[in-house]
Amino acid sequence: MTMRTEKEEFAIVLDFLPNGYPFDKRPMHRKTPIVQAISKVNFSLLELIPKKDVSIQSNQEVYIGDGKRDEIHHVAGRLPLDKLTQTAKHELDFVVEKLVKDNQTRFVEFFNKAGPISTRRHQIELLPGIGKKHMWEILDERREKPFENFEDIKQRVKLIPDPLKVVIKRVLMEIKEEDKFKIFVR
Repeated sequence: MTMRTEKEEFAIVLDFLPNGYPFDKRPMHRKTPIVQAISKVNFSLLELIPKKDVSIQSNQEVYIGDGKRDEIHHVAGRLPLDKLTQTAKHELDFVVEKLVKDNQTRFVEFFNKAGPISTRRHQIELLPGIGKKHMWEILDERREKPFENFEDIKQRVKLIPDPLKVVIKRVLMEIKEEDKFKIFVR
């Protein structure tokens, strides 16, 4: 598959809880602020602990790498989907769409380089709305010349669903663990 394995450097904030989780039964002075975020490369849902007296906004990009961090004290760990706040769940669709648009080259590369999973199934068929017919058309077109962007895919492959929306839908499916195969999410 085409998953990235490099260490994450940045995350996008989905929600900031300055008083911690509302369901946390500890006294107020024992609660810590929480940031719910999604990593930019692997689309991992993360729980981050901000530094003291730092205010963070939704959709803000924060540094989570190994160097000096300005806003984030530490990464608490991965966050299960069901622990996301309603605000974070709402923001997730918009943030994923923005990340896919901003990294179009990476996803077009998938269309250019994806290979078979087994003798009966191809990675391209994992994309929602793409069946055998579209898959063969994509493979034929990319043999002639690699795709340059989403618009190029739309122009050269007849009646294909919008490649941008297809990729966004697939990323969200993987985050929600609706399929055992992972193409873009770690």
